[in-house]
Amino acid sequence: MKALVLEGVKKLVLRDVPRPSCADDGIVIKVMANGVCRSDWHKWMGHYQRRSDPIILGHEFCGVVEEVGSRIVRFKPGDRVIVPVSGSDGTCDHCKSGHSNLCDSYLVPGIAYNGGFAEYVAVPVADRNAEFLPDNISYAEASSLGCRFITSYHALVDRATVQLGDWVAVFGCGGVGLAAINIASAMGANVIGVDINQGNLDFAKQLGAKVAINSDALDPIAEIKRITNGGADVSMDALGHQITCLQGINSLKKGGRHVQVGITTNTREGDVPMPITDMVHNEISFYGSLGIPVYEMKKLLALVAQGVVTPGKTLAGEISLEEVVPVFERMEKESITGSYVVTKFN
Repeated sequence: MKALVLEGVKKLVLRDVPRPSCADDGIVIKVMANGVCRSDWHKWMGHYQRRSDPIILGHEFCGVVEEVGSRIVRFKPGDRVIVPVSGSDGTCDHCKSGHSNLCDSYLVPGIAYNGGFAEYVAVPVADRNAEFLPDNISYAEASSLGCRFITSYHALVDRATVQLGDWVAVFGCGGVGLAAINIASAMGANVIGVDINQGNLDFAKQLGAKVAINSDALDPIAEIKRITNGGADVSMDALGHQITCLQGINSLKKGGRHVQVGITTNTREGDVPMPITDMVHNEISFYGSLGIPVYEMKKLLALVAQGVVTPGKTLAGEISLEEVVPVFERMEKESITGSYVVTKFN
């Protein structure tokens, strides 16, 4: 089968590799779509540790079940399925307490096992690590749910507890940021998008942002405090940069909540100096957020199936495996608007 194999920093190569075998507790999926995520770009850039190379990247995939293991209960060949990024084995204390996204096994595709930039994927412990995909959600639309939308949903709903009428400031209107804007708007929040790319800001308005701020032209902290008459209720850093993280924290009102979704690098440049005194005096809460607990996935899929959340609007185009590296190169220059999905594998 064809697959994109990461063989080193900035070395992503299209190879012919063997089709994966099916474990007793796993399934093999014929991949119909896989999103090109900024997290994959981070791995391509060598920004944080992963399983030793070589490995097939891709963690935003969906498709059709081709083969099932002898211990599989939920699935059969022909089922349409989606695989959330937050894989787990169900045995650790985090899984048992409902926080499967924090599983010690960290069964993340493209890190713990070969991912979705390939014609086929073998998913381990599949009864808990795959979910049925409703018939009225297209594969291309679903591909962005496995990471971007589930990550934003968990961050906004479970971690930052966004309420109807809250002012929510989203810093970084890339894939995760646009997903967050779409979800927060659907929840009845007043959403502000912040970015330096005007195309991203225009996209943010289409997805529900009431206000879009170009932080190259305006001070976003001052603008947010002016617009909200004191500060946002919730801020999210969807990019993972020292500047956007601090701007998010400093744009909050007293008692505000910051949720950090964007990851930084694993070097000293990734460290963020926190304004601790101001955070204490203003009772600012800071939340990290990773993926989604497996049980929440059905709720988000239902919202998409009902047309309440609309991931299809974030798609900029469908591409082939050969076109992934050029998209990464554009990400390096911060020139991406919307998200791309691989639908052509051979």
